[in-house]
Amino acid sequence: MSAVIVTATAPGSRVPEVPAQRADLPAAPPPIPVALHRSRPGPGLAPHAEKLASVVARRYRVAQGAAAEVVHAAFREGVRHGLDPILILAVIAVESRFNPIAESEQGALGLMQVVPRFHMDKIAALGAPSILLPEANIALGTRILKDAIRRGGDELTGLQLYNGAVYDETQAYANRVLQERRRLEAEVPAPRNRA
Repeated sequence: MSAVIVTATAPGSRVPEVPAQRADLPAAPPPIPVALHRSRPGPGLAPHAEKLASVVARRYRVAQGAAAEVVHAAFREGVRHGLDPILILAVIAVESRFNPIAESEQGALGLMQVVPRFHMDKIAALGAPSILLPEANIALGTRILKDAIRRGGDELTGLQLYNGAVYDETQAYANRVLQERRRLEAEVPAPRNRA
């Protein structure tokens, strides 16, 4: 079986390809389609999400519409997986600086820098046409992050696992993500619950 993922990009830009599944490996189960749509966060979150999108657009020099799409996807996936959406945004900031077509030398792709060869099962289950699509990358990255936090037992260790740096005693990666989370929270305080 061979497959090539095609995405639209600017002329002359390099588009990474996700490796196709080898013929000698068992076939992956059929994909479980995930609703990838441009929905807005629930009531009470919309103004907070809009402010965050403005902060992201300004700070990372991202178009307002693209920033809003990323922020809303982070809120949606955060609710779906029980993770703080600001943590998801902080991971995106550290991993890719909000560049949806970022590619590392190790083969990590997209906003959350997912390494396809390590997560083929999750990619197949996602059912998205490309993991470079922002909503698909955030859905996939959030699942991986949630799993890493679960396996690590706490957020700090989970972040180190997500980065593949579990033996770094300085916990540099986790500290950078948590520092970015604090910056975002300081710029846009969370909405207060009305009792």
